[in-house]
Amino acid sequence: MVKFEEAMERLIRNVFVCRSCKAKIRAPSLKVSQGKVRCRNCASAKLRPKRKK
Repeated sequence: MVKFEEAMERLIRNVFVCRSCKAKIRAPSLKVSQGKVRCRNCASAKLRPKRKK
């Protein structure tokens, strides 16, 4: 399988996962690090970046 930079940007860039309910959220990394972004499902502010496979 060939990995394209454009596809990896689309799938991984600015995508975060909630540590509580595992929901995916697309948001700017600066806002996530400042704590301004919350999960839509559980309102938790604990987010981690999506893993690269």
